[in-house]
Amino acid sequence: MAKITVEREHALGREAARAKAEQLAERLAREFDVTYQWQGDTLLFKRSGADGSIAVSDDRVRVELKLGLLLSAMSGSIKREIEQVLDKSLVA
Repeated sequence: MAKITVEREHALGREAARAKAEQLAERLAREFDVTYQWQGDTLLFKRSGADGSIAVSDDRVRVELKLGLLLSAMSGSIKREIEQVLDKSLVA
């Protein structure tokens, strides 16, 4: 099992960052059959072979993802994709 952690600072504010996380979760749900729910300022998501969270604060977003055995082989490319999406999404 592989674990991925990506953290980025932002200047969007908590509510705007939450909205971006919600948009990302909706996309993941459509494309990859991910289920998700908010628990405070943390979005928890899950699908077969992977589960994780997106924690949102006033100036930071932290993504943690645990991959099952089959997806672990792709952990490098998955991490790069997460980094690219965050870098693109968190600009003001």
